[in-house]
Amino acid sequence: MKHLLLTTTLLLTPLAALHAAEVPAKPNIVYILADDLGYGDVQCLNPQRGKIKTPYLDGLASQGMTFTDAHGGSSVCTPTRYGLLTGRYAWRTVLQRGVLDGSDDPPLIAAGRLTVPAMLKQQGYVTAALGKWHLGFGSELPQGTKALDRKALKRATGAKREPGGLGLPVGSRIIDGPITRGFDYFWGCSNARTMSGLMENDRVIETIKPIAMLPRLGQRAVTYVAQHAAAAKAGKPFFLYLPLTSPHAPIVPTPEWQGQSGLGDYGDFVMQTDAVVGAVLAALDQHGLTDNTLVIFTSDNGCSPAAGTDQLEQQGHFASAQYRGYKADIWDGGHRVPFFVRWPGKVKAASHSTQLICHTDLMATCAEILGAKLPATAAEDSVSILSALLGTATTPLREAVIHHSINGRFAIRQGQWKLELCPGSGGWGKPGDADAAKQGLPAIQLYDVSIDLAETRNVQAQHPEVVARLTKLLDSYVADGRSTPGPQQANDVIVTVSKTDPKNAKAAKR
Repeated sequence: MKHLLLTTTLLLTPLAALHAAEVPAKPNIVYILADDLGYGDVQCLNPQRGKIKTPYLDGLASQGMTFTDAHGGSSVCTPTRYGLLTGRYAWRTVLQRGVLDGSDDPPLIAAGRLTVPAMLKQQGYVTAALGKWHLGFGSELPQGTKALDRKALKRATGAKREPGGLGLPVGSRIIDGPITRGFDYFWGCSNARTMSGLMENDRVIETIKPIAMLPRLGQRAVTYVAQHAAAAKAGKPFFLYLPLTSPHAPIVPTPEWQGQSGLGDYGDFVMQTDAVVGAVLAALDQHGLTDNTLVIFTSDNGCSPAAGTDQLEQQGHFASAQYRGYKADIWDGGHRVPFFVRWPGKVKAASHSTQLICHTDLMATCAEILGAKLPATAAEDSVSILSALLGTATTPLREAVIHHSINGRFAIRQGQWKLELCPGSGGWGKPGDADAAKQGLPAIQLYDVSIDLAETRNVQAQHPEVVARLTKLLDSYVADGRSTPGPQQANDVIVTVSKTDPKNAKAAKR
């Protein structure tokens, strides 16, 4: 613990603590998104099968509400980030499977679409994104600069290829990036492969070692809090979106963290990530902002097999806790994530919620907090969780949640039932869909998660009425262009729901 506290202290700007002024009506909002952190990687969520110490996240949970049934909109990162910032499932866009490459991808968020930061700006907020974007942008290299041969670098080995070293050169201009999608300020990188190209607003300003990204990101977040503390107290709240680059590969804990977990680099990197969260929380305390700041911590999807999950399990650490699968999979280990909310005086400390929620719910939640009315053309899949936060919800807030895997496979969860429209993992887990089909497994899976959290007993044959009901509901969500009440909207492309049998594929574009 002494080591953790020392590291946190070094991250903080040494400014004297400020006395809390009159609390403004609108809370500051800090949304911290870890990258590939599994549900079971947080000690308080997995005390029996988790071996990594996470004192700051455990502390955050004790100070606020823990949601135990929270999900990313996908089991991989780009689509989850799209849903988080737009309140809309990403499978309604051109991205029907996988993630963006990260180099000169067209922006996934359409220019005219309302985003969370854009909505908050309308309500008087100053907005910033610090960290990993991974939602696409164009670029323009400085005159006379030779473009990186990314394909050659990807094939290279040894010193020629540094994981994370495919960033744009200094001076490159970013076109249609974060500051065109609602953010006043951006500082960070595109994705894990391009961390070396450090960007500020619409320029690449520096080439850095990927190992330096996480500590510098923590320092930048702490500085941002300090810079905006006075204005926040004077009634100009801020929205800080902090999508961390860790513990996603490349797994690069700094020297002072190496060996701290006893589980290898991944465990060390998780501990370093935890300390960065602690530093941001300490900065809020230091500047008297804690009482009027809504803090949300979560992860985009489950832990990646690239973390060495087999070896971790051999050492007694199960990054998905009791859930099946990992990142990329349609099973819950792919998309069930940690989710903690702290809001002193509003959210009861050490409380828990079993409400089924999704990352897409941020937009509607912020709108209800602020009394803002969302247009019919925005946040089509967003449901406010404010009543759950305040402890007043007595019924399920969501009718259902749709899950999506890296291979574009669909699942729908409603209450105790989870229907998966594929025979296997839908991702990287075994058996994959092709192997599952060869094994003669059913083309669809149905689980009663009230008694089978590990998704081990497929009961689709015993409950055809549930299969039919959930299939109809999923089809309606796709056809209507939304899963919330409101006028029908258009999907950007034709959305194929069932990919198990091309002859029976269902598609909708309205």
